[in-house]
Formats: sequence, structure tokens, C-alpha cells
Amino acid sequence: QVQLVESGGGLVQPGGSLRLSCAASGTSFSLNTMGWFRQAPGKQRELVATITSDGIINYGNSVKGRFTISRDNAQNTVYLQMNSLKPEDTAVYYCNAEVESIQGVTWPWGQGTQVTVSS
Repeated sequence: QVQLVESGGGLVQPGGSLRLSCAASGTSFSLNTMGWFRQAPGKQRELVATITSDGIINYGNSVKGRFTISRDNAQNTVYLQMNSLKPEDTAVYYCNAEVESIQGVTWPWGQGTQVTVSS
């Protein structure tokens, strides 16, 4: 079973930057689309950014021009560079991936990492 583990969250002032990482671990699997989603208190989970195995990228409207998603296929890791952070970016950020393995195609989630933007 493939597991996704996020890291890199924390407290940052408005205008600051953070870099999130999400590493996939397991045996005999391949990763297709990987992405980041976030959920603020009282709100639905929303798309932040996705990236396919070929490098095609999609961003949510609220983060375009400020966040950058990238991946290292050799390390089975996806990153999210977040710049010009705003208080409204405060949320739990979750990693998600389309995984192909002996179990078929699954879409596991990471445990989430808290990002708080506040002065």
C-alpha cells in the first residue's frame, strides 16, 4: 500500500514563503497525476495545484502566480513552493496522487500539514 507523507508546513507572516513536500513510499508502484489540495476551517477542500507525470500543470485560481508545483519522479516526491502568502492561504494542505500498483488504481491522501499565515 502506498503512503503519502507531507512536510514543510508551519507559521509564516503575510508575504512570506513556505515549501511543502510530499513523498510517496511503498513497493511496486507508479505515480501519475500528483497534486495539492487544502481545506480551511468550515470550508470545503479545494484544489491548489496538480501536475501530471509529463509535467502538465493546473493551478487553482486563488494561487496562480504565487504558488509553484513541481515533482521529482526519481524521488517520488511532489513539491509546492508558496510565495506571497496571504492570511486566506491558512489551511491544512493535503497531498494526493493517482497511484498504479498491484492493487489497481488508487488515489491515496496524505495526513495533511498545517499552514498558518498570520502576523
